Amino acid sequence: MKIEYGSGVTEYGPGVDIELTGDEVAVAIDAYLVAHGVHVSGPRTVTVNSELCVSGRVYVDPEGFVISPDGQKYNGRGAENGSEEHR
Repeated sequence: MKIEYGSGVTEYGPGVDIELTGDEVAVAIDAYLVAHGVHVSGPRTVTVNSELCVSGRVYVDPEGFVISPDGQKYNGRGAENGSEEHR
């Protein structure tokens, strides 16, 4: 997983990009299923749009923020607009 500020320029800030590998997307889908009471046992193949998923991306708008696993806060309005560490 890679978390960084977005590369676009908007009126309110760059937003935050979270990039996931295909394996991370598959784990996220499995976690979603478990959260909704669906438990799968044994090998499985997870596809997205009928194809194996190579990568995924979550974009967080400038109004939002992300806190990474190590406690770093990424404010969607950009690094200079209130991002700080949360540990």
